[in-house]
Amino acid sequence: MAHTHFRHSSCFLLLIAILTGGCAATPAEPPDLVLTGGAVYTQDAARPWAEAIAIRDGLIVFVGSTPDVTALAGAGTERVDLGGRFVMPAFHDAHVHPVSAGVELGQCNLNDLVGAEVTLTAVRACAEAGKGQPWIVGGGWAMTSFPGGLPRKEALDAVTGGTPAALSSSDGHSMWVNTAALAAASITRDTPDPAAGRIERDANGEATGALLESATELVSRVLPPISAADYENGLIRALAQMNRFGIVSLQEANARPAMVAAYRAVARQGKLTARARLSLYTNPEEDVSQVDRLVQARAETTEPGVTVGAAKIFVDGVIESGTAMLVDPYVPLPGAKGPMEHPRGLPNFTDATLQALVTRLDREGFQVHMHAIGDAGVRQGLDAIAAAARANGARDARHHMAHIQLIDPVDVPRFRELGVVANIQPLWAYADEYIVDLTEPRLGPVRSQWLYPFGALHRAGAMLAGGSDWSVTSVNPLDAIQTAVTRKALTAPAEAPSWLPEERLDLKTVLAAYTSGGAYVNFEERVSGSLEAGKYADLIVLDQNLFEIPVERIHAARVLLTMREGREAFRAEGFAPSSLPR
Repeated sequence: MAHTHFRHSSCFLLLIAILTGGCAATPAEPPDLVLTGGAVYTQDAARPWAEAIAIRDGLIVFVGSTPDVTALAGAGTERVDLGGRFVMPAFHDAHVHPVSAGVELGQCNLNDLVGAEVTLTAVRACAEAGKGQPWIVGGGWAMTSFPGGLPRKEALDAVTGGTPAALSSSDGHSMWVNTAALAAASITRDTPDPAAGRIERDANGEATGALLESATELVSRVLPPISAADYENGLIRALAQMNRFGIVSLQEANARPAMVAAYRAVARQGKLTARARLSLYTNPEEDVSQVDRLVQARAETTEPGVTVGAAKIFVDGVIESGTAMLVDPYVPLPGAKGPMEHPRGLPNFTDATLQALVTRLDREGFQVHMHAIGDAGVRQGLDAIAAAARANGARDARHHMAHIQLIDPVDVPRFRELGVVANIQPLWAYADEYIVDLTEPRLGPVRSQWLYPFGALHRAGAMLAGGSDWSVTSVNPLDAIQTAVTRKALTAPAEAPSWLPEERLDLKTVLAAYTSGGAYVNFEERVSGSLEAGKYADLIVLDQNLFEIPVERIHAARVLLTMREGREAFRAEGFAPSSLPR
């Protein structure tokens, strides 16, 4: 796709600016920085393409042609010739776990490992490297690496040398523990399943080493505490990774008190390189009075760049382990003995308790951020948001629902009707082993046609915002953007079939989800999400024009420069002068 070229004389700059929307007015002082000679995709419907941008004091002061922007420069203006490179608004990640992801990078990191043998080899290496430590802690193992999706304690016993081990799954909804960890947590055959959780057991009732949902807390509560310094260092590591992939704004998807403290500390240190809106954790085992604690946390958080404005609710679990809530029962797995204890999933709330919690949060001015996977979970969440609106009246709440893996078709239009943002994680939306081996068999062919119905949501007018759910999957938005457009694996050839092709999104739509959509869900659309005069200079430079390369190559594009509010957050080696504002 060719971008529009502008060739106007600088003496008509003000007139052109007024007529074209290039800027609000001619800048009174020269800009600090001008980027010229680029293919600038602005995400501004009135003027989608330009060549150059002028920046002063962290704000965009003009977007337009290279001659016009060059005419604004003064003696002290930093000038960067983009050489035709692609520029676009920086990314917003609307659902991510930076603190835990960063901490995990410093633990026994099993992310991206394929197969049981490779995973166990990595655990053995962690055990050897951490000899003398009281626990082996980490996570990221894939359910697809193990038969039935859940590993056993015996395999872990063989590589951990008797040291207690607790390893979270990549989706964060299960934990793999060894015999020593079960003993440390006093989990025996007589230990009851906690509310909204399950201890996997063998035919004799003994724990197998897999803990699901809230059962993971039985071990988490006896783990060595993570220090405040560990949380802060983890966040700093995570932010550097996110900046590298062009992310300058985020919504923390599950902020517990220690995580909130880490954001505040890092902000005070001047090391917060992305604006952060925090979704405070709500506990399904507590009543509505817990909202008082959230209100207090919101009042105490005053650091620039950190906003406490949302509350996270886990409505249900995940389909692969049978804990997501379904309208109709799960399909029994081959070889299953007897009926499932929870044939429609494992609810975290009754309808009444969820509606009471959402109504109270809404009344207190919180944005509600829901995890909802199954079609019954999605419906229960939508019903709760509808109940809150009836009780409190309509307001600009921007409640949003993340993951939304399975939606009953009758509920798709309700997102627009209720003003609920569809917070999508597109990197999951292709026929990988999770889908083929663990998800579709639990749902059957009819329901499986409604997995990740992003196209249907878009056609129904829902607002889309993009998130990664990192460390569950890659934090690189380009990976997710390509998958949303192709519904295929990143390495699949062009001729490979798409999975549920009617649910694909076009490139403009999915770019909007990760820019203006993310800005909208974070209440930042007036200052970010598009490249327009008066907004923050939140932008990225890529080495390839996403509109001119095959869609199967989007994930291979590389971010060369990330700017947040006009300051460099990341710069690839060899690109642009080293004197860019930091």
